Amino acid sequence: MSAIRLRLDGRSHLAVGLMSGTSHDGVSAALVRFDERAQPPATVLAFRAFRYPKAFRERLLEVSSGHAADAGALSTLNFELGRIFGRAAVAVARLGRVSLSRVAFIGSHGHTIFHLPPRRAQRGQTASTMQIGEATVIAAMTGVPVVADFRPMDMALGGEAAPLAPLAHLWLFGDRKFGRVVQNIGGIGNATYLAPGARLDAPSLIAFDTGPGVMLIDALAAKLTDGRAKMDRGGAMAARGAVSQELLNELMRNPYFRRRPPKSTGREEFGAHYLAEIERRAVQLGVGGDDLMATMTALTARSIADATRRFIAPLGRVDQLIATGGGARNPALIRMLARETREIRVLTADALGVDGDALEALAFAILGYRMLRGKQGNIPAVTGARMPAILGKLTLPPRPRR
Repeated sequence: MSAIRLRLDGRSHLAVGLMSGTSHDGVSAALVRFDERAQPPATVLAFRAFRYPKAFRERLLEVSSGHAADAGALSTLNFELGRIFGRAAVAVARLGRVSLSRVAFIGSHGHTIFHLPPRRAQRGQTASTMQIGEATVIAAMTGVPVVADFRPMDMALGGEAAPLAPLAHLWLFGDRKFGRVVQNIGGIGNATYLAPGARLDAPSLIAFDTGPGVMLIDALAAKLTDGRAKMDRGGAMAARGAVSQELLNELMRNPYFRRRPPKSTGREEFGAHYLAEIERRAVQLGVGGDDLMATMTALTARSIADATRRFIAPLGRVDQLIATGGGARNPALIRMLARETREIRVLTADALGVDGDALEALAFAILGYRMLRGKQGNIPAVTGARMPAILGKLTLPPRPRR
């Protein structure tokens, strides 16, 4: 550990952040510069998303959707994903024209294949979370120390272990004048509220999963096109359709939307089985095709707006909602969100000079940085953990990369 601390003694450091989210599209990799003298103190120098091969994505989806996998299959997937992450780290460093010997560390979230927080665990169940993407494989391939496995400590302290991005949101979007909601719209939607002048210890700092992001939209697009499309590109299908208010109102009665934070969710709650239930009800109501896509898109927009009004607005001013993630590139979704939150200005992270696609990968580089600095990575008011904690586990390479 002392050798790593020596590498972080200076003011400026390079790192790589790696993330695979609930959309199961691939690995997001960001080359990041940390400089404590700058504002913000973390800057993305290069970013790229590396798509999973089709066959690998299907295997990953199957395991993440709750289908049983034997120990051998899971172990194999863990190491295969580690190699994919390692290649992504090498490639993004090359893209940024930086030698890996200059990279101080890699912060890797891995990929969540199971997440059962304490509030969802029923009698006889043990709250637990598991991310795969073997850190030792990444370290061996790159010769760079790897900080990974960020979620278990928070859950061991009774927390939801999610969301973990609010630290990055505070670093990048905190503002003295405006009250902001940073709304990531990945596979799952999650919101962070930053009151004007928010600090890490501010009682109003709140973050939680709002519900489905683009997970249902992507899955429906694949079904409606017989697998030819992986998403509703540009929101074209939703724009052609008409929202079924009857179906939308029924879907908004899902108990998750009324559950108070801290809370988190995932594919276990809003995955394939949930879409199948929606499709059965849609058939009964005569809703299909583009109309069903428009309704699914409206569900994401309305659940975000409802969460903002229900849980965030009572805490303080909300002037702006900053959309990030894949959903921020869906114009139909952004238009619906703007209509649902008329009193709030809806912006994208890109409009504020931050690459919204890179934000999640950047967040885990920040968490790795804080781990190596011996600083807390969770926010108990956000996750529900009993106390602040350093998050992540350090894996050292056999020898530094030359």
